Amino acid sequence: MHMPHFKHDRPEDWQALMAAHPLGTWFSTSGAELRADHVPFLFDASHGAHGALRAHVSRANPVWRTPGQSLVVFQGPQAYVSPGWYASKREHGKVVPTWNYAVVHVHGRSRAFDGRDELLALVERLTDTHEARQAAPWRVSDAPAAYIDQLLRAIVGIEITIDRIEGRWKMSQNRSEADRQGVHAGLHQAGSEEGRDVAAWVVDPRLTR
Repeated sequence: MHMPHFKHDRPEDWQALMAAHPLGTWFSTSGAELRADHVPFLFDASHGAHGALRAHVSRANPVWRTPGQSLVVFQGPQAYVSPGWYASKREHGKVVPTWNYAVVHVHGRSRAFDGRDELLALVERLTDTHEARQAAPWRVSDAPAAYIDQLLRAIVGIEITIDRIEGRWKMSQNRSEADRQGVHAGLHQAGSEEGRDVAAWVVDPRLTR
């Protein structure tokens, strides 16, 4: 990552972004080939010095057969920023379009596991996490045990022990207060839900949602 004025060094914000946007793009290598897989991850702060990411993939997916160095990218809210929203456009006109976004890059080393108990614990935790907002949360135990055992045999667990995490929040921090207020108003007027999320981050880049 470059442009240090957009570097974001608050671990609690990294974790909140990963929790809110858990579908990571997992980059790994298989021989000379660079792979990209899209996988929902859980962050486990209790593992190692920097934590770990845990997920599962289909046993038919060859990605688990080549453990090694990995990069997982989590994308938070993002939106186009029109130069017409800046107060400085009216002052001097020296403005251009840009894009606001928040991302987390996680670097680490992967391993695969397929022990039944460890896989079941992972699947239960993933399910409980993502069902928590449902009025009547579904639980793994709601399904027949033989059916769950069949599905567990068809997946492989993934754990990526984290070496380092980098966050980058590009949320108009390099603009004047008047320009930021213009971006905030413009994104709200644009009307998209994601744009409104970015608008909130422009006012307070510490926000994660």
